[in-house]
Amino acid sequence: MIKQARFLTSNTDVKKCPAPDRPEYAFIGRSNVGKSSLVNMLVGQNGLAKVSVKPGKTQLINHFIIDDSWYLVDLPGYGYAKVSISAKEKFQKLISNYILQRENLYCLFVLIDVRHPAQKIDIEFITWLGENQIPFAIIFTKADKLGKVSVAKNVEAYSKELKKLWEELPPMLVSSSHEGTGREEIISFIENVNKS
Repeated sequence: MIKQARFLTSNTDVKKCPAPDRPEYAFIGRSNVGKSSLVNMLVGQNGLAKVSVKPGKTQLINHFIIDDSWYLVDLPGYGYAKVSISAKEKFQKLISNYILQRENLYCLFVLIDVRHPAQKIDIEFITWLGENQIPFAIIFTKADKLGKVSVAKNVEAYSKELKKLWEELPPMLVSSSHEGTGREEIISFIENVNKS
């Protein structure tokens, strides 16, 4: 379990990130997927990551240190329509530079809103991660907005979609920041990766 989490630094340049001396786990997803809420739920602190009603609020690489043993990173959301094309390109460059250059990135968690069918932008992003051999896992968010049966059905439909492109599926976890669902599973997943 997480005992201590503190904010370290925010920046727009992967070269200015903290020294890559600990395992790092980053969280990314389309704008408004519930990323900051999930980060806060995991660390058990409401105001650690800034939650916004306005999508696209996280525009920096935000580093937090967890129990002095690993880094948690809150990345900008991708695919938010209401920013200019140049801003969008800047975010994409920021995100891809971080993902491709950060040598201590043990796993990238891709957040997907479980209420929606597979979106082209997410599938393209996941495919790009595969092509670049980036270790990642999928976290389905907002599970409290649907019944258990619908959640299971939607995760199954997503898996089917991915099987068209992938021989082996990435790890998949289900979460609800509102109800705390998935917290133990996600933290256990991180602890197991750290041990391996």
